[in-house]
Amino acid sequence: MPQPDDVEIRGTLTRNRPLDSLTWLRVGGPAEWLFQPADREDLCDFLAALDADVPVFPMGVGSNLIVRDGGIRGVVIRLGRGFNQISCDDGIVTAGAAALDAHVARKAAEAGLDLTFLRTIPGAVGGAVRMNAGCYGAYVADHLIEAEAVTREGNLVRLTPEMLEFEYRSTQLPSGWVIVSARFRAAPDDPDALAVRMTEQVARRDATQPTKDRSAGSTFRNPAGFSSTGKADDSQDLKAWKVIDDAGMRGAWLGGAQMSEKHSNFLLNAENATAADLEGLGEKVRKKVYQNSGIELEWEIMRVGEPAPE
Repeated sequence: MPQPDDVEIRGTLTRNRPLDSLTWLRVGGPAEWLFQPADREDLCDFLAALDADVPVFPMGVGSNLIVRDGGIRGVVIRLGRGFNQISCDDGIVTAGAAALDAHVARKAAEAGLDLTFLRTIPGAVGGAVRMNAGCYGAYVADHLIEAEAVTREGNLVRLTPEMLEFEYRSTQLPSGWVIVSARFRAAPDDPDALAVRMTEQVARRDATQPTKDRSAGSTFRNPAGFSSTGKADDSQDLKAWKVIDDAGMRGAWLGGAQMSEKHSNFLLNAENATAADLEGLGEKVRKKVYQNSGIELEWEIMRVGEPAPE
């Protein structure tokens, strides 16, 4: 069966590509193969021809990801310029999966459409859809009309919100499927008012989060009750940072990794941490929180790949 280098492509295929430079935390070993397709047809053809036993991992801009020190086996797929178009028409915003969330929010605002909740979410549209990203009480699930994805077999399919089965910070997207675009419904509003709102959101984020440090956003999901669309149930609302603080883990260290002093639900690569340092500190926090409160924190950061060889 065809291996990655047996498949004819128009994009770029690189063997043993280090991934540390492609993640916000700047850690991780190499991808056995990194494929950057030229466009969706190139992606479809590649996956259709690839041996079905070769694992495939779609990777966005690495904003919410720890790649373990031993790297990732199989093919990592990273979308680029062929997948970053944004258009606004009649209350609908269409964006390629590689379009940055912040850029989509700004483009929509310029067109008088309100997707301002995306402005302070790190990452790109593909990851936002896959993880039902949200901020300030709004979630992707509230706005998504449909997404397009390429299956592991290389077929282009349309996905409705019902098919994605949105939950808090998650969907039921099958393994190996690659989201390539999404369409959002957005309410009309004054462009100047939307610009002011986004400026205020950025200022609020910078005042409360360690945006100048090397992090991957929120480390753990809030341990609260949430509806299937990702809306918080205020009667059960708890914050991950609060239970971390209560367990005495604000500012905790392991190797070169630290839980932020500014916001204790942010895991930092503070001093040349390894992926093992970061994941190990996260697990230490989870253990301390459970011992202190009986609450079992769930990772929001995705951890993938193999540990470093002994």
